[in-house]
Formats: sequence, structure tokens, C-alpha cells
Amino acid sequence: MNNAQLYMEARRSAISLTYYGFCLMDGPYNVTLHFSEIMFTGNKSYKSLGRRAFNIYIQGKLVWKDFNIEIEAGGVGKEVMKIFTANVTKGTLEIRFYWAGKGTTAIPDGGVYGPLISAISVYPGFDPPASRASISAGTVAGILAAIVFVVFLILVILWWRGCLGRKDKMAQAKSHSVPVKLLANDTSSSSSSSYFPEVPKRVADLKGLALQIGLFTLRQIKTATNNFDAANKIGEASTSCELYGCCIEGNQLLLVYEYMENNSLARALFGPEEFQLKLDWWTRHKICVGIARGLAYLHEESRLKIVHRDIKATNVLLDKDLNPKISDFGLAKLDEEDKTHISTKIAGTYGYMAPEYAMHGYLTDKADIYSFGIVALEVVNGRSNISSQRTEECFNLLDWAHFLKEGENLIELVDPRLGSHFNKEEALALIKVALMCTNVTPALRPPMSSVVSMLEGKVAVPVLDSAGAIMTEEKIEAMRKHFRGDEHQTVGENISKSMSIEGPRTGTALSTSGSLSSTSGY
Repeated sequence: MNNAQLYMEARRSAISLTYYGFCLMDGPYNVTLHFSEIMFTGNKSYKSLGRRAFNIYIQGKLVWKDFNIEIEAGGVGKEVMKIFTANVTKGTLEIRFYWAGKGTTAIPDGGVYGPLISAISVYPGFDPPASRASISAGTVAGILAAIVFVVFLILVILWWRGCLGRKDKMAQAKSHSVPVKLLANDTSSSSSSSYFPEVPKRVADLKGLALQIGLFTLRQIKTATNNFDAANKIGEASTSCELYGCCIEGNQLLLVYEYMENNSLARALFGPEEFQLKLDWWTRHKICVGIARGLAYLHEESRLKIVHRDIKATNVLLDKDLNPKISDFGLAKLDEEDKTHISTKIAGTYGYMAPEYAMHGYLTDKADIYSFGIVALEVVNGRSNISSQRTEECFNLLDWAHFLKEGENLIELVDPRLGSHFNKEEALALIKVALMCTNVTPALRPPMSSVVSMLEGKVAVPVLDSAGAIMTEEKIEAMRKHFRGDEHQTVGENISKSMSIEGPRTGTALSTSGSLSSTSGY
């Protein structure tokens, strides 16, 4: 095998792997993909029975369907290279490997399937333009002098405005940046009264994720918010996706996030009438797809596999173009891949928690998938799951959806405010996907990448199987008793705070905000 060292290790994912090349010159490129099957054996043992098949996409185009490394290489442990031509038009090259559900899934061990790649090489298929003539020494000196002068002028302005000359606070900010980025493992252990949050155990997994944030003065923040005017308030310690900076002055610990013009999805759908937005069907469908993509990134594509634990309409923020962004990672947990699940203290919001988590503290990414199904039903229906009027037949919005399903009348679940202005096929597909996500059996809930494919119409939505989809009456009654003691308080607080002009409720310690926000990318 040539370059044997190159094939000793490989990158693998259960669902998909995506690679990007940025800032490329437009034109044709030769893409060489290096493969070697190193997970299976070539003898006649049980481990030799594994089969791997996945699809290869370049620039969004399927270039190889059901690619099998072992077959193409002529055996396991052998190298094989495939060369493709890609045309770059906007400076970006995308290479994606996607498992479409074919091949084995438990040989030699459970989870050993999906795309596998050893190396990628990309070369231009054209001659780069000749470099420009060198700049004279005098010109270089002049440019450097101008740069030094501009930097000096900026430093003087910053010092005059009070942004510099605070060494004690800068030192605090640097020391504080470490615990902020280490909150991903267990943000619930933080304390709002403590300057530094508790550093979790999995420090090694989080190295290299330093947050690139700026330091603001309290005076700057007061000026930007009109002295913390309530009219400018979105929520308390709300976590949107991009962390701009922080302020550390005395006991004032503040984080600055990007501004979300349209507040939360909850207020847009079922908030006070004066704050509700007229969301057409196309926008609602786009919001659901956006949430699904965000969760797919957290569960499957992020370097750190994250379980959000509190997916709900109040924790989905909308920007000026009504694009959704997942917020409030105060309850988030790292999904430890070497464990089948996490046993943890139950935390979340009544009406959105998966049964196995609410009753037993059994936490996996399937809990987020269940919560997504509830939010999707709310988007379709325009009403909150936890505030829907209860009847003897229907305990909440999810019960009503199953009631309509049994009567083969799911289309009645669509928000009547839409009238007939919606795509019936998309609506039925979205409802069916939501019911799949809320299946009482966690193993039957689809992964979020599959949810995205179904919502985008790339994969057909399978026929719903009623078996195991609905909880037994005994389990429902157990959940009712479990939450009955604090149901009025929890639901009332969520609704009143979610529907107010202040926007989504969070209630997490300020020091926990942003620990995962820069990682999500949504």
C-alpha cells in the first residue's frame, strides 16, 4: 500500500460528513478522495461480514450512489482513490458523504456504519494567474508607518472612551473566559451568585474552543440599551447563537448577544394578539426545517455532541428574516458517545419532555427529537401544547393529533388562520414527521438528519405505525401525577413570561450563557 501511514486512521460518522473549502478561485478543480476500509477484517470471522455503503455528493450533486470501499478497493485494508472534477463558482467547495441507510449497522460492533474517509486532496485544474510585481521598499515602509499611526490613533480613542486602562478587569476577563467555555458539560451546576462557575470534569474534550469575545464597559452597554430600557429587552439571560462580548465590572456580569428582531417563536405564534406575527405556511415550514437543521448539527455534526434538554417555542428566536435560532443552552448536556444514555436530574419544561426522560431521567438526543415534534405540532396548529384546552379525549395538543390521526383527519390540525393558503402535502408530511418524533419508544424516533431530509422532500415520509406510538393510560396517569403538584406554577410561569413583551423565559445564571452558543452555528 502506497502512503500506508495516510490510511492508518480515518474520519467516520454514523450519518454524514461534510467538508468545505473556502476562498477558492472560481474554476475547475480535481478532487481526489482517499479511502481504505479499516473497520472490518479480511478473514472469515464474524467481523468480516460488515458492509458499508454511502453516497458521495460534490457541490450538492450526487456523484456516486451506494459507494462501497471494500468492493472498490478489492478487499479490506486496501487503498482506493476516486478522482472527481468540481466546478467552483462562488469561492466555495462542498464535499459531503451521507449514509442512506444501506449496509450493516452492528458488525463488528454497534454503530460501525456510515461514511468513512481517510484523506481528501484538491488541486486546481487551471493555471493560477501570475503574481503581481513586488512592491518597492519605500512603499512598504510607507504602508507600515500608516498602519502604526492608525493603530496608535485607535488605541488613543479606545483609552479616551474608557475601553483601555483597566488591567484588573482585563485579567478577570481572561481568567473568566476559561470557565465560560467549559460550561458545556453541565451548565446547570453554575451559580448566579458565584463569580466563576463550576468547572466540569470533561475539560480535555473542550480544549481549543476558546470564545473570541470582546470586553465592553458598563457605560457602553447602558448607552446601547438606553440604560436597560425594558422596551429593548428580549429576555433574561437569553442565549442566541452569536456571542459578541461581555462586561465584568464589580458584581455586574453581562453577556452581549446578537439582536433578534422578531423575539421568540412562542410570541409570534400564540403570544398577545398585538405581538403575534402573521406567519404564512411557507414561513412556518421554513422555521421547522431550520430548527431541525440546528438540532441535526448539535446531535450529529458538531465536534461536541450536545443534548439541548429544553427545546420549546420560547427558546427558538427569530431574526429579521424570520430565520429560527436555537437559544438558552442553560440546561444543555454533552452527549458522551461511549455511553448509551445519561442518567441525570430531570430539568426542562412540562409538556415538552420525552416520557423516558420525564419519568426516569433517561437522557439521550432522542429527548430533543421528542421536543422538536411538539414544537412542530405547535407551528402547524398555532397553539401551545401546554396551554391547549383539555378534554376527556385529549390531554394536550399531541393527544389531539393522535385523536385526529385515528379518524384519518390529520389536516384539521392545521391552524385555521391559514385558511386554505397552505400546501396540504407539506402539512401532512410535517404532522406525520412530528408524530414520528414523539413516538413513546425512543428507538423509533428518527435522527434529526433524517427529519431534515423528510421535511425537505429528499426522503419519503414512511407510513405511520400506531403500535407503540401512543403512551398507555397507566403511563399517562403517572406523568399527570408526577407533574400535578407544580403544573399550575410551571405552566403559568412559562405562558405569562413567554407571551409578554419581554420574550422567552430562561432563568439560567448569567455566567452560563454562551457556553455553547458559538458552537451551534444556528
